Amino acid sequence: MRLVVGITGATGAIIGVRTLEVLAGLADLAGIPVETHLVISRWGRATITTETDRSVRDVQALADVAYDDADQFAAIASGSHPMDGMLIAPCSMRTLAAVRAGLGDTLLTRAADVTLKERRRLVVVAREAPLSRIHLENMLALTDAGAVVLPPMLAFYGQPGSLADLVDHVVHRALDQFGIAVPGADRWNGLGVRQPERNNHHALR
Repeated sequence: MRLVVGITGATGAIIGVRTLEVLAGLADLAGIPVETHLVISRWGRATITTETDRSVRDVQALADVAYDDADQFAAIASGSHPMDGMLIAPCSMRTLAAVRAGLGDTLLTRAADVTLKERRRLVVVAREAPLSRIHLENMLALTDAGAVVLPPMLAFYGQPGSLADLVDHVVHRALDQFGIAVPGADRWNGLGVRQPERNNHHALR
């Protein structure tokens, strides 16, 4: 599988960073490689350095290919370049609006536009609170266009013990949308059913 990963300036840069870490480890963990193509927006770069202990270069090194957001000649700017989908995590409301409008003024928004027009899976981890009517209308329009809007909602049925567990839950749910079931992901098994040990269940399907 070949995925575009976009990181924008919304708070929650760790979601995108952790996604890249998980995808980079899938080949060794489950024997199925996922090729990642990374685009970080201008403000995404700022958020990475503000919210994490990683440099932008560190994050780019997690991907198989990294592009400059101003490079409209990049391979992923064309629908003829074979990709399987795109994940924007986190997705700012500015990026959401640009994608909804088909603006394509940056490589990240152009890649999202390409993903939609080629009928590939686009998942946006939309990060904002509270949501205005404009935000909600943009989300509805993107959903109608075929995208999946997946806000980073907290879940507690797995009894998370750390912030890392909560981040992983969002990452795993986002990757589920591409048919990637990460080994060790917490899954709801019903009331009264003992949850399997973390990091010891579920393989890629």
